[in-house]
Amino acid sequence: MTGHPRGTGICMMHTRPPAPRARAAAALRAVRAEVSWAARAARRAGRGPGRERDMVVQSLKAALAALLAWFAAAWLLPDAFALMAPWVAVVLVQATVYRSVRQGLHQTLAITVGTVLAAALVIPLGHPMAALVVVLPVTTLLANWPRFGDQGIYTSTAALFTLIPGEATLDSAVSRILAALLGTAVGVGVNALVMPPVYLRSTREAVDDVLREAREIVTDLADGLDEPWERDRVRGWHERARRLPRLIRGVHSAIGWSQESLRLNPERRRRTEATALAAAYEETLDTLEDIADRLVGLTRTLVESAEETDDDLRPGHGVTRPYADFLRQVDAALGAYGRTVTGDDTEAAREELREAVAEVRAVQDRLRAELPGHVAAVPEGLAVFGPLLAEARRLTTCLLPRDRDRDRDRDSGQEP
Repeated sequence: MTGHPRGTGICMMHTRPPAPRARAAAALRAVRAEVSWAARAARRAGRGPGRERDMVVQSLKAALAALLAWFAAAWLLPDAFALMAPWVAVVLVQATVYRSVRQGLHQTLAITVGTVLAAALVIPLGHPMAALVVVLPVTTLLANWPRFGDQGIYTSTAALFTLIPGEATLDSAVSRILAALLGTAVGVGVNALVMPPVYLRSTREAVDDVLREAREIVTDLADGLDEPWERDRVRGWHERARRLPRLIRGVHSAIGWSQESLRLNPERRRRTEATALAAAYEETLDTLEDIADRLVGLTRTLVESAEETDDDLRPGHGVTRPYADFLRQVDAALGAYGRTVTGDDTEAAREELREAVAEVRAVQDRLRAELPGHVAAVPEGLAVFGPLLAEARRLTTCLLPRDRDRDRDRDSGQEP
C-alpha cells in the first residue's frame, strides 16, 4: 500500500489549524466576553461599595497623586526633572498604606543607587553611552539585592534616566533624587490621607463566595436526590465540593490584606473596627474549612453510591425525599450563619442561626427514627444514608463553634 493509513488522515484533520473565519469568530467571542466583564464590573462599581468601586477609588487616587507630584515638581525643580516625581507617585498608590511606605522606601533607595552610580561613572569614562555600557550590567545585577524588595529594577531605569538625556552632573543627579523623594512623599501621602484603604469588604465578599457556593451545592443536592442519580451529575457535585478549599484560600488572602491594611492606617475608627473583626474572621476560617470537609465527605458518599451497578440497592423516594427536605433545612442554617459573619445585625443573626440549627437537629432526629422503616425493603440503603446523616449533622454542628469543638472531641474519642 502506498497511501497513508486511515488513522493518519484523521490525525491530520484533528491537527489542522482553524480556518481564518473560525479564528475571527473566536477572537470576537473573546472581545465580547471582555466587554461584558467590564460592563458588569462598571455596573457593580456604580451600584454600591465593593471591590470594583475600591479599584476605581485607588485608580483615581493614583491619578491625583501623579498630578500633585507634577505640579509640585514643576514648581520646585527644573523642568527637565519634573517627570520623575509623578512617575514615582503614581506607582506608590498601593493596595495598602503600609505597602506604599515600604515600596516607597525601596524604590527611593533603588533610584538613588542607580542615579549615583550613573553620575559617578560618567565622569571618569567621559561619555554617557560608555558609562551606560558599564552601569547597566551592574545595576541589573544589583536589582536582585534583597534590600530593594521588588523595586530593584528602578536602579537600571534611574541610570537610564540619568545618562540618556545627555551630560550627567552632580546637580542633575541631586535633582533626580529630590524628584524621586518628592514623588514618594506625594504618593504615600495621598494613599494615607485620601480614603485610606481598609479591606474589610474584600474579606466579607470572600466569605460570602464560599458560603454561596456551599449553599448552592446543598440546594443542588436537595433538588437532585429525588431524580435519577446520573453519575456525571453526582461527580459534578463532588468536584464542586472539592473546589471549596480554593475559595477558602481566597478568604485567607483577603484576611491577610485586611490585616496589612491596618498597619500605618491613620483612620482610627476603621482600624479599630477591622481589628475587632480580625479574630472573628480567623474563627470563620475554621468553620469554612469544616463546611468544605463535610460537603466533600457527603458528596463522596453519593459518588460511591452512584457507582453501584445494582440500581435496586439505591434508596428510593421514600428515603431521598425526606433527606432532601433535611438538606433544605441545612441550607437555611448556612444562610443564617453567613449573616452572623457578614450581616449588619449579627446578634439577631446568631439567634436565627441557633433556631435554624435546632430545627435541623429536630428534623434529623425524626429522619433518623423514620429511616429504618423507609429502607426496610432495601436494608443496604442504610449504608448510604447513615453516613449522609452523620455528615449533615457535623455540617450543621460546625456552624456553632462550641458545638463544633464538642463534636470534634466526641469524634476523636475524648471528653468535651
